[in-house]
Amino acid sequence: MQPSLLSVIFTIGLALFFAFTNGLHDSSNQVATIISSRVLSPEVAIALTTLADFSGAYFLGTSVAKTIGKGIIDPTLIKSSHLGISVLACALLGAISWNMVTWYLGLPSSSSHALIGGLIGAFVVGWGWEPIQWKNVRDIIGVMLLSPLAGFALSYLVTKITFFFGEWLTPKANTAFKGLQTLSLIGQSLAHGSNDAQKIMGVVMLELTLGNFYPLTAGPLLTPPWVIFSCASAMSLGIVFGGWKIIRTLGTGLYRVRAIHSFSSQSASGVVMLVATFFGFPISTTQVISSSILGAGTAFRPKSVRWAVAGEMLIAWLITLPASALIAAGTFELSKRIFFKR
Repeated sequence: MQPSLLSVIFTIGLALFFAFTNGLHDSSNQVATIISSRVLSPEVAIALTTLADFSGAYFLGTSVAKTIGKGIIDPTLIKSSHLGISVLACALLGAISWNMVTWYLGLPSSSSHALIGGLIGAFVVGWGWEPIQWKNVRDIIGVMLLSPLAGFALSYLVTKITFFFGEWLTPKANTAFKGLQTLSLIGQSLAHGSNDAQKIMGVVMLELTLGNFYPLTAGPLLTPPWVIFSCASAMSLGIVFGGWKIIRTLGTGLYRVRAIHSFSSQSASGVVMLVATFFGFPISTTQVISSSILGAGTAFRPKSVRWAVAGEMLIAWLITLPASALIAAGTFELSKRIFFKR
């Protein structure tokens, strides 16, 4: 049974709304430190972040989109287009639900974990274990676990080096640091857009392939410009609205953020995200940015970090993937009973 055009449009709408919630979450992650260190006003910081994120999403390739589009779910094993689209819609609903819950609570959880958890949960219940490419999933999760550690370590190192050379600098160096912070914010946002928006592009390409609106080829999926533009725009719109509760958690809840912390954490997280994007790995940019902020604070004075808040963030990270998988699985079971039978 072929999916109706309406169901395809509805699922694309869900994907774009997920991109919006992703931007809603992650704008706060990106601008929290530069706002808290009073280098930029919230309006200017969010405007710069929005522009840089869109540019990174639109111009810096589609390697991550190709990984998501064919690397997690094997579309050749989905024999029913109608059922495949329905399962994908439930996966997105699970990820969106978790994003909205954590946004409301002010927790910087991972949209990437929510998306992958939603895909796994919905397709295991809706189709079985076969379409999921478990080896690729293992590799992706492995990189997702290692990337925050890399962000923490690199931010710690950059902060220590900056403090070391800062002993010979005059107070005028603070002015230079403010400019460097702005540059590092732009770099971080370019890297964020290049990784996060591409995940949604991959989901849209998977949907178009399942719905027979895009030819299934042996090579990687080629993402059309309209998909790139719409996903980049949806995420950028979410960034404009921002998440002020998460800004407070990351900007003031962990420790008193100074210019050096902001510069170090933004630079480190931007490098980690760009490397991951280059190799086509979707990572949790939220975790990388948050752990980089922790790394900068730890390098300055470990006792200044509120580790109880960091522990709450860690718990949110750990439960995101299974929670979104369960929500997506439950959503599919409910929709199957109401709307269709397999």
